[in-house]
Amino acid sequence: MSKIGLVLEGGGMRGAYTAGALAWLVDNNIEFDYGVGISAGAINLCSYLLKKKEYLHDITVDHMSDKKNVGLVPLLKEHRYVGYDYMFDDLLINKVKYDVKPIKEKNMPMEFGLYDMNEERTVFYGPQDLDDNLRMLKAACSLPIAGRIVDYNGHRYLDGGISIMIPIERSIEKGCDKNVVIITKPAGYSRKAAGSFMQKLMAFNYPKYKKMVYDYTHRHESYNRQMKLIEENVDKGTCLLIRPSETIPVKRFSGDPENLKRLYELGYQDMETRKEEIVKFMKK
Repeated sequence: MSKIGLVLEGGGMRGAYTAGALAWLVDNNIEFDYGVGISAGAINLCSYLLKKKEYLHDITVDHMSDKKNVGLVPLLKEHRYVGYDYMFDDLLINKVKYDVKPIKEKNMPMEFGLYDMNEERTVFYGPQDLDDNLRMLKAACSLPIAGRIVDYNGHRYLDGGISIMIPIERSIEKGCDKNVVIITKPAGYSRKAAGSFMQKLMAFNYPKYKKMVYDYTHRHESYNRQMKLIEENVDKGTCLLIRPSETIPVKRFSGDPENLKRLYELGYQDMETRKEEIVKFMKK
């Protein structure tokens, strides 16, 4: 019998597309044998497993563009371009009351990737590793430069997307012979190598973590390898790739509420348009 996996890319604010697609899955009662998420894909995966459409919509559409989340305000308050402290320690815990306990209690078949600075590689964690204070999810989303290293349980973590951007290989390793992959870039997107300025900035800020710097500045190679594997599996009929059918001007760290809403709705509509194909693919 087939084991079907759900694979989620990150993408920062572009994760609104993923959230819309996952809201469609919730509405259509579609579940998977295993799910894995990187960066924003990790928290979107949790929201999907909790079947909380309000989490999916409100976090990615209403809160992502808040001035406390990106730009001058977090730069002044947190001394980082992205307000990870605001998003996780204030908004999600105190206001949204984001609760991951049901995922732990039911031991749901899911994983999320974090870059372990001790080992300088991306490591995957499961439902029992989620904590009520959302430290692990915060670490999963904390990009270098934009955010701080998160210290937790004797380890130092950053965003798993440093070395693994689309965790298709992990899902296959976990025994999934069919996969639904949701990414946030439209067809024709080509990831470029990090520019010389970013390479120097990374080397200056993380002199003790040379392999991490290498992984980050060469992650386009990882992305291209993963996309090639996905496309090969699409051709074989063992992978269904969901990606934006049109380009909406939302970037990793920038997007106004109107465009975020459009992107979320596009994710939902793209799934509805491909409903027959998705339902057929999900049959074992």
